Amino acid sequence: MKGIKLLALFLFSTAFFSFTPLKKKYIVIDAGHGGNDSGVVYGEFSEKDISLKIAKKIQKISENQSRYEIILTRNTDSPSSLSERTAQINRLSPEMVISLHVNGSPQEETPNQGTEIFVQNSEQSKKLAGKISGKLNARTIEGRNLHILRETQSPAVLIELGFINNTRDREYMTSEKGQQEIAQKFVEVFNEY
Repeated sequence: MKGIKLLALFLFSTAFFSFTPLKKKYIVIDAGHGGNDSGVVYGEFSEKDISLKIAKKIQKISENQSRYEIILTRNTDSPSSLSERTAQINRLSPEMVISLHVNGSPQEETPNQGTEIFVQNSEQSKKLAGKISGKLNARTIEGRNLHILRETQSPAVLIELGFINNTRDREYMTSEKGQQEIAQKFVEVFNEY
């Protein structure tokens, strides 16, 4: 009888501890702009819409392909201040923060094209930027004193995904195929990090 009780206790303990949740690991995706703040605009396309669509695709792909839980700073066309976003991020204490943006220049059509990555001044952020650059073939990685980078306590990068007023970049960033490919590349970075 004593042996059966010990066996039952052992099985219960094993089952209980095997289902005890581990500390979740988060990645925050900040879809730049939102609400009245459209960011850069070209015709019917706006930075706030492009960044949000790609952020949602990253979250969806990650559900099946990543060990991280993806948290979006916004998942609708809603405004939030930079200080609200960084406060939200710092409460979560994520593994990393990716702030998605779209570049623009004063010309109607610019020859400039490609991804640019901006980092805070930390080794972890620089390492993350290097991994992202390898996947997205970024044209530059630079240190910048930007609020989201400066005020976020986790490793953070701000990514300009391309130029809205460069035909090739715009067509890629606004197409379903292009957005899916960009999102997939981010998930691959997460899995290698």
